[in-house]
Amino acid sequence: MKLKKDFITHESNGEVMLVATGKAKFSGLVRGNKMLGEILTMLKTNTTEERIVKSLRAKYDAPAGKVESDVHSVLMKLRKIGAIEEKR
Repeated sequence: MKLKKDFITHESNGEVMLVATGKAKFSGLVRGNKMLGEILTMLKTNTTEERIVKSLRAKYDAPAGKVESDVHSVLMKLRKIGAIEEKR
């Protein structure tokens, strides 16, 4: 999976934003924290949910299942707005 080119990322004062371009079906802005920024950065190249979870688990000391749950939730929301291109 990969972030579609119809979306751009921006970071300002510790807040991460995902902005839809005019070509995207979604019109709006997604705001988030540093973890969202790291997920979006990893989605700039083809990756998997498992690779994202593994990378974030190495960086953050979180309770078992928390990183997995957060990553899954973010990816589902990004899919819902059409921001992810699924690679096969």
